Amino acid sequence: MSDDRKEFFVEACRKEDLAQVRAILEGAPEAAAWSEEALERALKDAPDEFLVARRGSEVAGFVLGRRMGEESEILNLAVRREFRRTGIGRHLVAAILASYEERRCAKTFLEVRQSNRGAIAFYEELGFRQVGRREGYYREPVEAALVLVRGK
Repeated sequence: MSDDRKEFFVEACRKEDLAQVRAILEGAPEAAAWSEEALERALKDAPDEFLVARRGSEVAGFVLGRRMGEESEILNLAVRREFRRTGIGRHLVAAILASYEERRCAKTFLEVRQSNRGAIAFYEELGFRQVGRREGYYREPVEAALVLVRGK
């Protein structure tokens, strides 16, 4: 890890972070597109499952999930382009997974574009495995999603 990455920390997203989260999404076409209203609703409904990686006042990336009983799901993950491949995404996923493990979630699911080989490899390194496929799940372009799971 480089010295620059030590300046980053993960914490709960705040309402004032949402404009930066939207900007990250606009620069990440491979991520799930969420409206401002959807982000606000997610923050209101599950603030402890909406995390940002921050350097000072700058949001470098975010992860958003939800819990349903003993299962959880990572709904979205994106890192600002200039901070990619620095470990921020891994740190964000590790933080939300730790939160789910503390809450005794046995499984965590997510979907990823079938063509996003980098993301698939990233998630496999974190212990996820493919358990399904959803045809036509993504738009622009239309593409299947691979369903991945981590846990028992």
